Amino acid sequence: MSSTAGSTHPGEKQSAHFRGSLDAARETFAALDALEVPLLRAADAVVAALTSGGKLMLCGNGGSASDAAHIAAEFVCRFVGDRRPYPAMALGVDGGLLTAIGNDYDFVDAFSRQVHGFGQKGDVFIGISSSGKSRNILAAIEEARRRGMVTIALLGRDGGFTKGAADIELIVTGPDTARIQEAQKFLLHVLCELAEERLPRE
Repeated sequence: MSSTAGSTHPGEKQSAHFRGSLDAARETFAALDALEVPLLRAADAVVAALTSGGKLMLCGNGGSASDAAHIAAEFVCRFVGDRRPYPAMALGVDGGLLTAIGNDYDFVDAFSRQVHGFGQKGDVFIGISSSGKSRNILAAIEEARRRGMVTIALLGRDGGFTKGAADIELIVTGPDTARIQEAQKFLLHVLCELAEERLPRE
């Protein structure tokens, strides 16, 4: 049976979708030029903490929680070169603890209570939110600041209500959550690279 005249082949639609997604990714990544200075400041803060007895704490929700766990693993294991481990912890990996806090208190406290329990002055906290509208991330940033930690917010879109809460902000602008998450992971990888090349091997 011949196709209806003027109809679009499914493959053409998929190809157009791919090209549109690629164009959106290029646009999102091109805007990262503006984040060079705050990213370098973030790397300085991480190196300063890890070389003076401090640790790195990270958290996010959903895919951002996975990114937090991924980056914590890069510091404790290694990113590229062989070196000693450095203390980093992702706050979204303990299901028992998260559900206990959520049940006994509130999910808004899921990360801030851990920051209160584990965080110390001189540590670095990184909160990741693709929308900037995660109340538990904002609460954790506020708790980290109360404890004298350096706070870094990796946000998306316009930064949401979390904009302005952290010491250092990396806001990936754009309307597409997937492209924002991809760009955030790129920034986190570059943060690892910048830090690892300056961290002592032994």
